[in-house]
Amino acid sequence: MTDAVHRASDVPAPGFPTLPMMGPLLVALPCLLAALLGFNSYSPYGADAALGIAVGAAAVVAMAQTLILAARPPLVEPLFGGLDRMYRVHKWLGISAMVLMILHQQIEPDFERTVRETGLGELGEEAGEFAFNALLALIAVSWFRRLPFIGLEIPYQIWRFSHRFMGALFAMVVFHQFFVDMPTGVDPSLSMLLNTFGIAGVIAWIYTELIAPRLRRRAFTITEISQTGDTTTVTLRPEGRAMRWRPGQFAFVRAPEAGLSEPHPFTIASAPRPDGTLAFSVRALGGWTRDLPRALRAGTRVQIEGPYGRFDFRKGGARQIWLAGGIGITPFLAWAESLTEAERRDIHLVHCVRTQEDAIGVETLRAAVARNPRFSFEVVVTTRDGRLTAERLIGAAPFAVKDADLWFCGPTGLKDGILKGLKAQGQMPRRVRFEQFEFV
Repeated sequence: MTDAVHRASDVPAPGFPTLPMMGPLLVALPCLLAALLGFNSYSPYGADAALGIAVGAAAVVAMAQTLILAARPPLVEPLFGGLDRMYRVHKWLGISAMVLMILHQQIEPDFERTVRETGLGELGEEAGEFAFNALLALIAVSWFRRLPFIGLEIPYQIWRFSHRFMGALFAMVVFHQFFVDMPTGVDPSLSMLLNTFGIAGVIAWIYTELIAPRLRRRAFTITEISQTGDTTTVTLRPEGRAMRWRPGQFAFVRAPEAGLSEPHPFTIASAPRPDGTLAFSVRALGGWTRDLPRALRAGTRVQIEGPYGRFDFRKGGARQIWLAGGIGITPFLAWAESLTEAERRDIHLVHCVRTQEDAIGVETLRAAVARNPRFSFEVVVTTRDGRLTAERLIGAAPFAVKDADLWFCGPTGLKDGILKGLKAQGQMPRRVRFEQFEFV
């Protein structure tokens, strides 16, 4: 989502010790099990038939799990370490399903001499053939949304609209699985596994498209909207039951009244307040976000879904560096607003912006400094001060960077450059946690 500014996550940097992420393992195991059952069950019919069934079975399970993860099950998100990581697994499951479907098509098992063909079986075969070709097209659209070398990007609205058909096509794959003519006397374990995942995938798709929008979305009204450079800050008041969130989390926003009906994720730029009001700061990076200041007005009704994410400084150590690049300041603004006099952590925030006009939330940061002397911050304006370097970060921090946790949100290039410099200086932080700046 190029329009969406950034999404919350709690992801240790490569090379740093972390607890194993169970989510990827848990989705890989059923695919492997389906492939093994498929190969073992149909090996008496020849290696080609066994391999064709194995890759087809794994494709069905992988595609079912993409739909299950797309439903954003809240109990599953912690297993992946955040919704952004869960969506990455969702993406690669879809790509894996596409590859497996191509292999299944190329080594399609031929049971014509060993089964008695039925009309329903022929219909199931035709449904599978149609769904196969259509799913390949939709997954390819998702995979190649940004075409390499030429810079062409498929509009988000078309990409999302095409995504909504995947469940219907998968239902045809499930129909194919249920009714295609297959040899009798085969161990039913594979069919039971595929039927279970197939039905679960269809149910997840129905829930995502028809039920979740009514259950998850909360109504808010815009009470204030302001512009700072190319960043729009919107303050919203809940119309009914307030949403509970932790500083650093994000939510999906849509404003159908203003013609912005597609949901986009943004980090909540404010700490929880007694009246339930919250704020988003959105930089104009794409079509949706560029239309935001023109389309929204005070009094406009907005729908919010969330919260999501596990980006939480309270999980960090006694000394912390917060490093923000551009609009990546938003989770840190929420964190700073939540700081109280009782906070015992030593925290230094560095906000990198291109121009002074791009620096938002400075008043919130100054108020945090006034409440707690353990918190400090600086704004680095690159057109005035030059690019932030590791040497400057080391010199500005009131404590040794190597003894601190580094929390980062912003462009990947800034993070990689700073970490490379810190490593060269022998000042690598104890832990590095960062937000995925783009959902994929």
